[in-house]
Amino acid sequence: MGILALGADERVSQVKVGEKDLTVALKDGRTIIVPLTWYPKLFNASPKQRRNWQIAGGGYGIHWPEIDEDLSTEGLLRGAPAPRGNGDLQKRPFPAKSKRSH
Repeated sequence: MGILALGADERVSQVKVGEKDLTVALKDGRTIIVPLTWYPKLFNASPKQRRNWQIAGGGYGIHWPEIDEDLSTEGLLRGAPAPRGNGDLQKRPFPAKSKRSH
């Protein structure tokens, strides 16, 4: 473990879900801002549903009970968008990737 890792505290301290961005403040002072389009369940949720979040996983995750969405600080720090599953195709806020024909 390096010296810099000793001061890192990747636990969630605050969450804000705006119209376009998800902002997560960590206990070590860092702030993560990601596009809401990465998380279709949050993008398509009502403002009330977006505000109803809970810290989960010992502080290393966020849970939205009304929409059954879970995000981890590890995934947010990696810059990992939600997987594109078939369930999100109906409400997806961005176009599906086109397939190339050979």
